[in-house]
Amino acid sequence: MSEMNTPEGMELTLRTLAMPADTNAAGDIFGGWVMSQMDLAAAIRANERCNGRTVTIAANEIVFKQPVKVGDTLCVYTAVDQVGRTSMVIRIEVWARRAYTALREKVTEARFTMVAVDADGKPRAVDLPAV
Repeated sequence: MSEMNTPEGMELTLRTLAMPADTNAAGDIFGGWVMSQMDLAAAIRANERCNGRTVTIAANEIVFKQPVKVGDTLCVYTAVDQVGRTSMVIRIEVWARRAYTALREKVTEARFTMVAVDADGKPRAVDLPAV
């Protein structure tokens, strides 16, 4: 994938910079921080798809392929893979643009299941307008 290309069928949903405060004891970026960025991107994509609030009910098939380092730009791409009555499966790929270079590497991938909810936090149909 070149710098200007997006993974096929996906859109850039979130982009952020990995900072020293996000490191683990080994000095790499903490996997939990990467997961939180993925969860944010899944929520953005799911909220846009259902025109309302969603909640995460599952984070599945998370694969950490390579470490993220301080100074890397994290690019989180998403696609809506499946839509049910109240839920959606969001496919996520995380790519790191390595600090001070044009090198881009896929570092993490996963599928998050999101549920559309109403104002009371109860599941609602994905394709109905939020109240």
